[in-house]
Amino acid sequence: MIEVARQTYPDRDTLMRDLAALVADQLRAAHATKDRATLAVPGGTTPAPFLRWLSESELEWKDVHVLPTDERLVPESNPRSNAGLIRSNLIREQASAAHLVALHEPILGAMVRRVASYLPIDVLVLGMGADMHTASLFPGAPELAAALAPDAPALVEITPPGQPEARLTLTAPVLRAASVIHILITGPEKLAALERAAVNGPVAEAPVRAVLTAPCPVTVHYAD
Repeated sequence: MIEVARQTYPDRDTLMRDLAALVADQLRAAHATKDRATLAVPGGTTPAPFLRWLSESELEWKDVHVLPTDERLVPESNPRSNAGLIRSNLIREQASAAHLVALHEPILGAMVRRVASYLPIDVLVLGMGADMHTASLFPGAPELAAALAPDAPALVEITPPGQPEARLTLTAPVLRAASVIHILITGPEKLAALERAAVNGPVAEAPVRAVLTAPCPVTVHYAD
């Protein structure tokens, strides 16, 4: 079994609020040791309340760079855009001065170099799907092995099976090199998926194992 710290909350609102307070504290601590902090967060609908709570935190947002953990190759105006969701829910209120590093460069090499300039990630927040994918590291994707490789670039394009568009994703080495990792999940289906992923086995079958076994502190935050 893969041992990982878990925090269970009485409800989703408490989870989102408390996780936002914890992440804000960790960003302050990171910024205290250097001139900027890097935060990576997921898109999708589940983390939106967490992002809104975080946006109300008081810290030096002008020195915070925000990376999406992955991005669908759609315009930011598209409802499926992670950058659009992050911009509308996080880059507001107190956090309006934060810098969003949207993953939309037309030349992948240039985007890889840009992302690499903000690494390592100080605080990483990830989601997880019922298929045990995280970021856009999807089981069965043709590019998954390249994205999991120890020498993978910071960012790769990936074509998840059954999904309507290709994506860009931070790769396993980048995710594993974060200073601290939080995995945000809700509902019994994802909890059951986490239990399956926590059983030792091939990372390609359950890509979230790549971060569950990261050398930094990893905590799963869960509410029904």
